[in-house]
Amino acid sequence: MQTASALRWFKRVLWIGIAANVALAVPVLVAPDRLIAFAGLPPAMPLLWPRFAAWLLLLLSVFYMPAGIDPVRYRATAWSAVGARLAGVVFFLGFQAAVYRPMGYFDLVFLVPEAILLARGLPPRVAPASTSQQSLA
Repeated sequence: MQTASALRWFKRVLWIGIAANVALAVPVLVAPDRLIAFAGLPPAMPLLWPRFAAWLLLLLSVFYMPAGIDPVRYRATAWSAVGARLAGVVFFLGFQAAVYRPMGYFDLVFLVPEAILLARGLPPRVAPASTSQQSLA
């Protein structure tokens, strides 16, 4: 797969992930108790905490956006988006009860293609030539 094509697909997957995050977070903000019951999760009290988690998911998604626009320019942000998905996978699959594993699989669905496409698509970073040595000569 060519570099430009891999980056194009990385951006698409990233934006689909952002949309999926929003689709998950907004209902939790509006009606957390109904969504928790619908998902078959244990009740949460107070409902402030699921709402706060949804709010943080929305904010995290906003921080993914620069990488969705230009992953080469915002290389660190692009890798941070991949790292955040990895953190979600590790947190939900490695440290939470089985009932919460679907949230880890949700992140895994985006982690795998994003990591592969970004690794294939980003050009190697070239260190800038040192001008301090040249200016002394």
